[in-house]
Amino acid sequence: MNNPLLDFSDLPLFDQVTPEHVASAIDALLAQADAALTQVTQAEFPAQWSAMSQVLDTATERLGRAWGAVSHLNAVADTPTLRAAYNEALPKVTEFFTRLGADERLYAKYKAMDAASLNAEQTQAHRNAVRNFVLGGAELTGAAKARFAQLQERQAELSQKFSENALDATDAFAYYAGADELDGVPEDVLQTALAGAKADAKEGYKLTLKMPCYLPLMQFAHSSTLREKLYRAYVTRASDQAADDAQKFDNSAIIRETLALRQEEAQLLGYASFGEVSLVPKMASSPQQVTTFLRDLAAKARPYAQQDLADLRAFAQTELNLSDPQAWDWPYIGEKLKEARYAFSEQEVKQYFPAPKVLGGLFKIVQTLFEVQITPDSAPLWHPGVGFYRIERAGALVGQFYLDPAARSGKRGGAWMDDVRSRWLRPDNGALQTPVAQLVCNFADAVDGKPALLTHDDVITLFHEFGHGLQHLLTQVNERDVSGISGVEWDAVELPSQFMENFCWEWDVIQHMSAHVQTNEPLPRALFDKMLAAKNFQSGLQTLRQVEFSLFDMLLHTEHAAAPDVMALLAQVRSEIALLPVPAWNRSAHTFSHIFAGGYAAGYYSYKWAEVLSADAYAAFEESCGPDGLPSLDTGRKYREEILEVGGSRPAMASFKAFRGREPTLDALLRHQGMA
Repeated sequence: MNNPLLDFSDLPLFDQVTPEHVASAIDALLAQADAALTQVTQAEFPAQWSAMSQVLDTATERLGRAWGAVSHLNAVADTPTLRAAYNEALPKVTEFFTRLGADERLYAKYKAMDAASLNAEQTQAHRNAVRNFVLGGAELTGAAKARFAQLQERQAELSQKFSENALDATDAFAYYAGADELDGVPEDVLQTALAGAKADAKEGYKLTLKMPCYLPLMQFAHSSTLREKLYRAYVTRASDQAADDAQKFDNSAIIRETLALRQEEAQLLGYASFGEVSLVPKMASSPQQVTTFLRDLAAKARPYAQQDLADLRAFAQTELNLSDPQAWDWPYIGEKLKEARYAFSEQEVKQYFPAPKVLGGLFKIVQTLFEVQITPDSAPLWHPGVGFYRIERAGALVGQFYLDPAARSGKRGGAWMDDVRSRWLRPDNGALQTPVAQLVCNFADAVDGKPALLTHDDVITLFHEFGHGLQHLLTQVNERDVSGISGVEWDAVELPSQFMENFCWEWDVIQHMSAHVQTNEPLPRALFDKMLAAKNFQSGLQTLRQVEFSLFDMLLHTEHAAAPDVMALLAQVRSEIALLPVPAWNRSAHTFSHIFAGGYAAGYYSYKWAEVLSADAYAAFEESCGPDGLPSLDTGRKYREEILEVGGSRPAMASFKAFRGREPTLDALLRHQGMA
């Protein structure tokens, strides 16, 4: 009972968990879950939803929460001992959940349930469960079933190793630059780099491949030689093209084996490809529908992308004397062209977005539109830079969330939302469990006592992840398997996140979340108008880039499934879609964590698919704006009730139509991105 991972009385005791706690807690919870599975699969145990939920779901939920805490710490506070403990427990956890999802006795109980005894939420959860049993191998027998279990365990190991290699390859790189190499680099980036070198007892400025350092260097550093050095290190991470001492992180073999195992899994389940398996629980009906959607979008974006590229080339030639730009030059050219065309720089804008002010503005729009209150709260934390908050409506607790904003060593790159626990009318004690979420980003940290400054892209990222959080936290569904984000089709799960991004382009919102770091003045309207004019700068090229990733992912898991060389496919997709050439040694696929370690395999298209939904949903807010420029609260309430609150308790298309009154169209997306 002294193990913090076994304390489910309230929030996770993140500050008390040590690697030594992992094995004993997970072993104990696995034993309890195993006993529960044995109990509910006895012949005499009733095939009733509530009875099974009370025994089995209670046990598996506790296991899931403890393992979720361990997985979270592994992602945000990685240490060699924690990694070892996580990797030791991973096969056992994978084996149990694989066996659970393939148990034919349990499958039979679900099939024997009386559909008339289930409420609407339980009906949807039951429908999902039966489908997941089939996808989990419950209809396989003998050697095929045993092999399926082996595939799941091995894929979990490979996913974790891919993630570790990407993190370690990123963390392993450091270049200590002299001041003479850093002309053009923003002052706050220089200060962080100087502090990093001092911490390592080195001369100069420590440059890393973490986004808050890498991206501004690519955009602002005048030295093409320095940009090339960083670019080469960045795009060859975790690959056979990395520097000799970093090739130990090469993900090539992991990629090949992962793809082979996924294809074998699909064939065991009776599908032609893993792409088909991936789409069974999604809105899209077939890989062909997805590739047609992507190619249609690329065709619409291509003329705009060609103009974007022509503009970049002309500017590079005439203003920067670059007649043959290379891959590491494009971000720099783009930033310079944007500054020239719209007379502002990202660095200028950044001074107006101190992190605390942005957070206050985000909370204000959420509180106003969705009729809730957000206030600071207290909880055990894994790092001093993490915040914790509560959301209430009419004085009653709705949910709570952690916010971990800053990049640091040992923390996985990127941004994500994860659930700590779901809303659930608990069958074991009848209490209503409120949802808790984690929102994780990788922004620049505060330096020298000044607040952290966010780029406008960072602001958009924060709103995006908060949108995911809102769907998890504002749910009114009491059935755990379909409350919040649970049970939402994967290609619709980005709707609430991308929807929230739109507010980052509304003047009435920006006014309340900007204050210059030195003068405290809000962002000037003239500067905002320039940002707005530049909003769709290079949107054609950016759309093609997302289509390139998405098409590569889908073809990799369908037509190309049996081929060992992913680089040949990537080259083929680039020749079809992309306009910007990349060096032959570029290995971006080797850190494509979304599809090899993040659950987006044959699903990366979801970002563009859901963007259609989110743009169309936001158009409803635009249509409802009053004379003050603010959307009507009625529209906010309808969106909350028909999209956010119902979660996965009904199909995403049904929720969209309930909100919008019709199916989505591409029009709003093209208009929002300046490609109408």
